[in-house]
Amino acid sequence: MARQTNTLFLEQWLRTNIGGISYSVSGHSSLSTSSSSARAIIQAWSEIRDSLQNQTFNPLILQSLKTLLNSQASLHVADPQAKLLLSVLSSRSYDLPSESYPILLRLLYIWVRKSFRPSTVLIDSAVDVLSHVFATEFGLKKSPSFLAEGILILGAISFVPSVSESSKIACSELLCRLLEEDYELVRLGEEIIPDVLAGIGYVLSSSVDVHFVRVWDSLLGIWGKEDGPRSTVPTALMILHLVEWVVSGCIKSRSLKKIEAFSQQILGTSKASYVPFALVMVAAGVLRASRQAASQGLEFVSRLRISAENQIAFVAQQLISETKGFINSDNDPANSLLRQCLSLALARSGAVSFTAPVLLCLASALLREIFPLSHLYMQILQFIHSSGSEFDTNEIKRHLDSTLFKEAGVITGVFCNQYVSADEESKSLVESLIWDYCRDVYSGHRQVALLLRERNNELLVDLEKIAESAFLMVAVFSLAVTKQRLNSNFSQEIQREKSVQILVSFSCLEYFRRMRLPEYMDTIRRVVACVQENESACISFVESMPTYVDLTTWQDFSSKQKMGYEWSKDEVQTAHVLFYVRVIPTCIERLPAHVFRRVVTPAMFLYMGHPNGKVARASHSMFVAFMSSGKDFKDERVSLKEQLVFYYMQRSLEGYPDITPFEGMASGVAALVRHLPAGSPATFYCIHCLVNKANNLLSDVNALKADDWKNWQGGPEPCKKILELLSRLISLVDIQVLPTLMKSLAQLIIQLPKTGQTMVLNELYAQVAESDDVTRKPTLVSWLQSLSYLSSQAKMEVFTSKEREGKENSASSGTVEPQARL
Repeated sequence: MARQTNTLFLEQWLRTNIGGISYSVSGHSSLSTSSSSARAIIQAWSEIRDSLQNQTFNPLILQSLKTLLNSQASLHVADPQAKLLLSVLSSRSYDLPSESYPILLRLLYIWVRKSFRPSTVLIDSAVDVLSHVFATEFGLKKSPSFLAEGILILGAISFVPSVSESSKIACSELLCRLLEEDYELVRLGEEIIPDVLAGIGYVLSSSVDVHFVRVWDSLLGIWGKEDGPRSTVPTALMILHLVEWVVSGCIKSRSLKKIEAFSQQILGTSKASYVPFALVMVAAGVLRASRQAASQGLEFVSRLRISAENQIAFVAQQLISETKGFINSDNDPANSLLRQCLSLALARSGAVSFTAPVLLCLASALLREIFPLSHLYMQILQFIHSSGSEFDTNEIKRHLDSTLFKEAGVITGVFCNQYVSADEESKSLVESLIWDYCRDVYSGHRQVALLLRERNNELLVDLEKIAESAFLMVAVFSLAVTKQRLNSNFSQEIQREKSVQILVSFSCLEYFRRMRLPEYMDTIRRVVACVQENESACISFVESMPTYVDLTTWQDFSSKQKMGYEWSKDEVQTAHVLFYVRVIPTCIERLPAHVFRRVVTPAMFLYMGHPNGKVARASHSMFVAFMSSGKDFKDERVSLKEQLVFYYMQRSLEGYPDITPFEGMASGVAALVRHLPAGSPATFYCIHCLVNKANNLLSDVNALKADDWKNWQGGPEPCKKILELLSRLISLVDIQVLPTLMKSLAQLIIQLPKTGQTMVLNELYAQVAESDDVTRKPTLVSWLQSLSYLSSQAKMEVFTSKEREGKENSASSGTVEPQARL
């Protein structure tokens, strides 16, 4: 709660409550930071006094006034000095320049606010001087700063407790007249808005309430006038905190008459001149001010809160009625501002009772104003296709720096709280809006990312900052949905339907998941557990996966762009598919074989050839999951497994070692030899393919220079890994396949250099020694002994061959016999 006793300069406090948005302020603003020395301040007062005594205007007086103004943070204006300033203002001996009036009024304002108990006689004199100045000088020398400083000092005087009632009424009357007759000056200098609002706040908090409703009428109506100031989010936030300050003072002082008038005539009656965004912020200020007092059980505070909540619901209902519920096609700037103000108002005012219009407006604000990705994508695509030039990134950067975007998390929390309390119809409606939004973001970001990747990476980075925050919003909202929907109050069918919707939505935003979010992980666990229990839910989720044609072509691009489309460079789509590839294994036991064949297999084999190792490994892991599923060897799943092995081996080995990750392929091979029926032709085919690949790699190595192949430890890794995989398979393959594997592996080992044979044999001996398989161990021991013998014989033949070759070379290069020379 804003405490009036702790707020010295209200306009300064308002500026600090608009979320870091800064106004460009004029030289007489309360935010001036330069300071003058004590000597300069004394000299300035002296020059002003001398000029007044001489009855002549010295141009140096203006500089002296500016010197005092620059020290306003530490400046204290006593009654004698205030009297001096009033004498300058009221003097008829010289004509003051226009620039001096705002400064003089500011210095008087400092006097009123910093003085513990200013002289009531002097205050009354000040009121007379001000009335005369605005009656005679303001019309000729009016300016935005003159108006603002006048409203500020008039409000400050009316706020002083010791001031006479007549002076307060006079100040209130003059302030109202200035607002009603010269409001257009505020538009000409919008940097003065905090000062104008502060003056209004002071007069509303005055002990005299003669013009109480009249001032409120100006505050709520000035923004809707043709020449009035522009309606902006910073202004709206200042109105909110101004009302918080005023109402907290009324509650603290138990000003029941004011509170009653405010509740009935301002919140309870919606005048045609009242601007909706201002009404919303006023209601939010009331809620914010009354939060602490509400816990005290004060009846008048409860009534005030009810009136404020009703006002917010009324404005929200008007907005929904005006847009006819089509929140995604409403481009009216006034409605856009109202949605922003509604969301910020609720974010700063705390929990409010549920109403369907408020929930819908919050959803609209999140999707259109806070995370306006669909709108931005459309703008960027239209701009690129129409002009081909660079898109201006300033709009997006301003949005990223805005208060609205920075408070997205709080607004999301308010939205989720409203959702939890909503009726079923409202819940279903906002759920549909969020899920549709996720699909739109996926589709739009794919297009924009492909077009901007090489053109404007900075713009793409900024877009993705918005999208990352949008993902967080969806994750938090999805957790709220799971808590509401995935319980015994709803049928299993509804629970599964909601779970699938959440999974599909998460898949659309997977590209933007850049952190481990607890809400996300909790939601994933809940919905996956629900889906994997039911076959129809599994099928529904899997069938939402893009088809092979969708993955490899882009139908919406022009023919030129379509020809250049490369699926492996589409990072947004890759993340989308990767989500499916990771989730499907969790429910694969419930997934019919024909659905896996029709929907999953094409994408799985396609992404096995993805250049990103993480993606390729995930595809291999899905193959492993399918091969490991279904323990019954009598259904169509076994037939499909055997069929898939043939293409799996081709797809894996054609990309090895450049693309196919060895770990992924090794896990796939291990899975298929474990889970295929004994003696399956597919297993024999797997062994055959691996042996052929090893032979090809050995042939490539043998074609190199001999020195590159002498040391096995420094030999080619791809070939060594294939041999290691074949070696591991001797413990995994069934007995019917084992003889073929041993024969093929022996033929490969014999081709290796000496060091290679020795190392492979040693590894095989160690592997067999550790085995406790009493069925195959005797066979393997005998095979290894024979292989060792063959290896040693091959070494002897090599040595004998080399010795014979050396002798022949020596003979051919030796001394020629004497007879030969003859």
